[in-house]
Amino acid sequence: MKIAVVGTGYVGLVTGTCFAETGNSVTCIDINQEKVKSLQSGVIPIYEPGLDVLFHRNIEQGRLKFTTHLAEGIADASVIFLALPTPPGEDGSADLSYILGVASDLGPLLNQYVVVVDKSTVPVGTAELVSARIAEKATVEFDVVSNPEFLREGVAVEDFMKPDRVVIGTRSEKAKKVMERLYAPLVRQGNPVLFMDERSAELTKYAANAFLATKITFMNEIANLCEKVGANVDEVRKGIGSDSRIGKRFLFAGIGYGGSCFPKDVQALAKTSSEYQYDFKILESVMGVNQIQKTKLIPAIKNYFKGDLKGKKIAVWGLAFKPYTDDIREAPSLENIRVLLAEGAKIKAYDPEAQENVKRILGETIEFGQDLYETLEGADALLVVTEWPEFRTPEFEKIQKLLKNKVIFDGRNVFEPIQMEEFGFDYYSIGRQPIFFNSKI
Repeated sequence: MKIAVVGTGYVGLVTGTCFAETGNSVTCIDINQEKVKSLQSGVIPIYEPGLDVLFHRNIEQGRLKFTTHLAEGIADASVIFLALPTPPGEDGSADLSYILGVASDLGPLLNQYVVVVDKSTVPVGTAELVSARIAEKATVEFDVVSNPEFLREGVAVEDFMKPDRVVIGTRSEKAKKVMERLYAPLVRQGNPVLFMDERSAELTKYAANAFLATKITFMNEIANLCEKVGANVDEVRKGIGSDSRIGKRFLFAGIGYGGSCFPKDVQALAKTSSEYQYDFKILESVMGVNQIQKTKLIPAIKNYFKGDLKGKKIAVWGLAFKPYTDDIREAPSLENIRVLLAEGAKIKAYDPEAQENVKRILGETIEFGQDLYETLEGADALLVVTEWPEFRTPEFEKIQKLLKNKVIFDGRNVFEPIQMEEFGFDYYSIGRQPIFFNSKI
């Protein structure tokens, strides 16, 4: 099948590459000439495990191509995916200007029946808006379908190639047959393709992300209560996670969620609710709690140093909003670094993948380490922000020697308290009682 993907961001690039891997001829389209030139030369602009293998294989076999020309890219395509950004506006609503702009451009270019697919996360009613824009200048039949993505950064290729479910919003039997054929190779093991109306499909994506964000935030609230009452959030998590009605995933306490999806999707759903005069109280609480949670450890850091952080060097492990990605959008690391800098602290940070992205934002206001240990040299404290696997079992003896003070502030509960006791660290984590050896708040 001939497929066009408009937009080569995270979703567009993964979508295009994975559909090429199943034998389709895919052309990805982007207006950024430098980006397209890099993609044509084999350079992937994002870090996503496993994507590079599929990307290079399909370029070599001629199934994956890139262009800046919309007319060229969609020529003879049976399906056109719109994988364009929908950034939040000042009022929290999703900005549809990119999608609607391309929709207007598509109308006069269509010369045969085609299925136009909204792959971006979009508010309820967007499929109707896109259809109306295309129809203004289109002279052929077309359908607009909602097909939200459910990709987790870090495992996006696996999620795409082996989806839990595929959600497709359309009331057109003709479009349904095209989409069934397209997704057939990906659901051979029986995972469902769920057909529904367009508005239900659009809302499904927001509902899924909002629920997961709520689950994370609820557990962070429980963690905060655990600290007050003397309980251990790890034990509570095991106790409730073993209930099949609740499940084990998204119950790990920490310093809040970030990334490109949860923050903007929760915000956009809340905005949609208000537009329909519905007060979605839970979402307002989720957003408020998460913002506070991001800097949950700052008071402990300040208290440890008796309220004065001027000149203190804080080593930061982790910059990406989660492991296995270089994405720093809404990352808790940035919130913590900005607060610490404002307090007069000096920062030296290390992340396996996200350092270049942070450099573009923070420039020379912080230092960057070459590895996790070099980052610790002469630091007054260690702050763990992202749970990269290489942080989980470090050489604690080496950490002891490199840090000026034997103190660790663990925002992701990477370490076990019993380990910290054995090595004599002052240790602060989320939802667990602090350990004091060398100082006491």
